[in-house]
Amino acid sequence: MKKWLYIVFCGFCAVAAHGQIRMPTGGSSGPGRPGGSGGQVKIDDSTKVIYGPSTARFFWEEDVFNNHKALYRIDTSFNAFHRYNFVQRSDYQLVDLGNFGTASRNVFFRPIEQLGTQFGYDAYSPYAYQTNEVKYYDTKSPYTNMYLVLGGAGQNIVRFDHSQNLSPRLNLGINAQRFTTNKQFGTSGQGDSQTNLAQNWGFVFHGNYRSKDEKYTVLGHFNHLNHQVYEQGGMAPDSLNFKTERGTVYDNPSATFRTAQSWERRNNWHIYQQYVLAQGFQVYHVFDYKRSIDIFTDSDLTNARKYGFYNNFHYDSTKTRQEVKFRLFENKFGIKGRYQGFNYRAHYRQRIANMTGVYTKSDSTTGAYKLNRFENFVGLWLAYYLKDSTQRATAEFEYLLGRDFKIKGEAVSKWFTLGYLSTFTSPTFLQQLYDSNHLRWTNASRLVNSNNIYGQINVNTKGVRLSPRLDYHLINNYFYYDTAAVARQYTSAFSVVRVGGDAEWRPGKFQFLAQTYYTLVSNDDILRIPRFFANFRASFDFLYAKVLFLQVGAEIHYKSPYFADDYMPLTQQFHLQNRLKTEGVVYTELFLNARINRVRLFVKMANAAQGTYPGALNPGYFSTPFYPVVGRSLGFGVNWPLFD
Repeated sequence: MKKWLYIVFCGFCAVAAHGQIRMPTGGSSGPGRPGGSGGQVKIDDSTKVIYGPSTARFFWEEDVFNNHKALYRIDTSFNAFHRYNFVQRSDYQLVDLGNFGTASRNVFFRPIEQLGTQFGYDAYSPYAYQTNEVKYYDTKSPYTNMYLVLGGAGQNIVRFDHSQNLSPRLNLGINAQRFTTNKQFGTSGQGDSQTNLAQNWGFVFHGNYRSKDEKYTVLGHFNHLNHQVYEQGGMAPDSLNFKTERGTVYDNPSATFRTAQSWERRNNWHIYQQYVLAQGFQVYHVFDYKRSIDIFTDSDLTNARKYGFYNNFHYDSTKTRQEVKFRLFENKFGIKGRYQGFNYRAHYRQRIANMTGVYTKSDSTTGAYKLNRFENFVGLWLAYYLKDSTQRATAEFEYLLGRDFKIKGEAVSKWFTLGYLSTFTSPTFLQQLYDSNHLRWTNASRLVNSNNIYGQINVNTKGVRLSPRLDYHLINNYFYYDTAAVARQYTSAFSVVRVGGDAEWRPGKFQFLAQTYYTLVSNDDILRIPRFFANFRASFDFLYAKVLFLQVGAEIHYKSPYFADDYMPLTQQFHLQNRLKTEGVVYTELFLNARINRVRLFVKMANAAQGTYPGALNPGYFSTPFYPVVGRSLGFGVNWPLFD
């Protein structure tokens, strides 16, 4: 793997040495943009054609859907460029198993907005390309973007994007991602043949087309994920030596599992198309086909029995294998347009979904279970936009006939955001039914209800930005996983209140960013959220030798100690535990971001303060019980965009 990454990096350098990057021309009309007439952009008879971020732009499906299509420049900023880790990119609002590419969950409660029965296996979703995050391009020249990270401690990422217009109205492209991580415990060192922890392949093939008269538009993509993890089950109990006020100290830890693996594959097809029938009136159609396969195997349960990881062995005490499949066909038909200043949409949506599970009982027999759903929805959406499209008022309603229900209203302005969301949603397939060698349950399909109010005030003065925020959730029939990792439903109501917000101060070339939240849960027996949450980043920007832009800084993250959820790899679910408090340690990073022309680079020291102050754990600390956060490591990354 290291040799392969070295070859890729040398290729980057070769392209950089021989590729000529020229400055952009600006925002004039041309091919690949509305109003463009084809051909190249010429400055004068003696000047070469020039391409750059202004001539390779992208747009979002959501903007097209809302009749507010906008073209965005390619990002060449180096601000926070060092944040390659998915947890950091979420502002630490994700928690994983301490290492890049492992199972993840949200720190804070998030109401479910998607109606209908969902699959329930989402631990690896952050590592897949998301449908609403796919960029559709409109380029005047071939655009290529290369990204490489050697993150230290065996964390490596390679991304490759390419897009080009085959005609002024047709664009095709590809996004590809490959990353790997190494185990931080449970191996015998670099010579161990089983040092790999996680490996990921992700692809998106995307395209967009609009007719010559601009009446017909179609966007689509194929999305593939192949994610594999060698499950460790956390550190073995005999690796935990003694307790301190801050947690459990460990030395030379071993893993609970030795032969367990999780493997997830996803194939998603997505097509959006619309046609203008008359001024202010359009018809549209959205098609989705999703197929997921989740496999868990463990060929040797010796350690699982020794450490009491599973409460039951229903069929086989020596090995475990299960395979759970999910399939979804979804069609959405609707009308949309504008009438007297209002944007409107109305739709009918149909979903056909099923889940099938198969597990091994013995060498010759298997068990199976299955659930099917056929669902029909109707919905309505209204919006009023001011001249500045960032200021708007929206109202949304959707109803799953005979079952789920959602109503949402939101007002967004320069000075505040205010919203209300009420949902009644179906439990996931997994929450309703599961069977295996170790766990099993059948739950009634009672709707989960949440009423949510949120508000934010935006205060902007010269060099200072403040955004205080309040979120309130009233939750009923909440699904959770108990200390035995079994799905349960709490049939009474409880509430969650979160207050906090963001602050930014820019005195001269300095930048100071802070984000803090304080959360209260009225029933922390079933929902665990750290009471205090904080991020802080300080940086200084300067120019060296007139061409090298540099940003040097540090950032810290902190969560107050709490009984964070444990992880059950068999079902990819986080569940309650009362054995060990996690967090309570300040996580620190030192970084240097740089940009020369359009090439961006970073060097950073992750977990820089590890073991350097009283009470710090050695060699690290837990974000998920018995899964240590990766220790101090030095990382490097480079991003090279090419526009011709």
